[in-house]
Amino acid sequence: MSIPTLEGIDSKIITTSRITTRVLFSGQPGAHPVLFLHGNWSCATWWEDTLLALPEGFWGIAPDQRGYGESEKEKKINAVLGAQDWVEDVAALLDHLNIERAHIVGCSLGGYIIWQLMIAYPERILSVTQINPGSPYGFSGTKGNDGEKCHPDFAGTGGGIKNLDMLQRVVDQDRSVENEWSPRLGIRSLFIHPFIPAREEALLSSVLATHIGEQEIPGDYVVSPNWPFVAPGLWGPHNAVSPKYSGDVNKMYDGRISVPVLWIRGSHDRIVSDQSTSDIGYLGKIGLIPDWPGEDIYPPQPMLSQTRSFLDKYSASGGTYQEVVIENTAHIPFIEKPDKFNGILHSFLESTL
Repeated sequence: MSIPTLEGIDSKIITTSRITTRVLFSGQPGAHPVLFLHGNWSCATWWEDTLLALPEGFWGIAPDQRGYGESEKEKKINAVLGAQDWVEDVAALLDHLNIERAHIVGCSLGGYIIWQLMIAYPERILSVTQINPGSPYGFSGTKGNDGEKCHPDFAGTGGGIKNLDMLQRVVDQDRSVENEWSPRLGIRSLFIHPFIPAREEALLSSVLATHIGEQEIPGDYVVSPNWPFVAPGLWGPHNAVSPKYSGDVNKMYDGRISVPVLWIRGSHDRIVSDQSTSDIGYLGKIGLIPDWPGEDIYPPQPMLSQTRSFLDKYSASGGTYQEVVIENTAHIPFIEKPDKFNGILHSFLESTL
């Protein structure tokens, strides 16, 4: 599937040392580079208006990440490595473009990748902008501000937790509004605080370009004796963001990185939240998944509280951060309220020069 781009966006197919993928550009090469990492069920298309709005003097770069969009389908995500496949893809792209250091912006899954990028390649980062990022401890299956695991095998996370109806509709390239699990209605109800975006067709095309399969989304899983009786497998994005594979995130505090971090979140985000409608603990608590073992064993993951506590520790170890809430927005504030979002982002980027 070839997804159309806006006028002013330069779309290229690039082959790095790791992967062939589509990369979108705005601005002039050689200006201050700003690399954008998209979230789950999306691709670089979601960043186009943000790329075009960058101030003069900045060079916008947004790849389709492994497993999404027009990235090379033969290249899978080894979940046992956590986010490392994506992290190494980022480093390889910077190498290919002869970029030593860049400003990094990520949303949701892209934000989770940035936590790991900060640990693996601190010397390559000028600043970090996190937009509704996944918790540093992984998605679901943890409790408390320090990411204590709910079950020893991390049951309830990874590829076993899937919506088969929605997956089939992506396979079928469903563009309808006839079912609550249609991808189009998913965009309208989950990603954004209800309104219909101007480029809905392009955004929907990017969702439908998500790679589907046992080594992609949803990924594989194993049977578990612990509620909800499935645990992470070995392949694909959903397994890769399981806390089972998040590694030692305390490496963030070893003094190697202290760049400024801007954390932007939508006031009505339902995906990354302390009451996330995508979190198995919350779904069990409200009765949508039977046999929930209760708050003591498997509470809703406190995603926002975990991120705030994590960044407080980062600040105490020499870094800095600021948290900004954009009211009446959900998971994608840069599409919902672009003028507000761009004002915040541009001010932050220019302050780091």
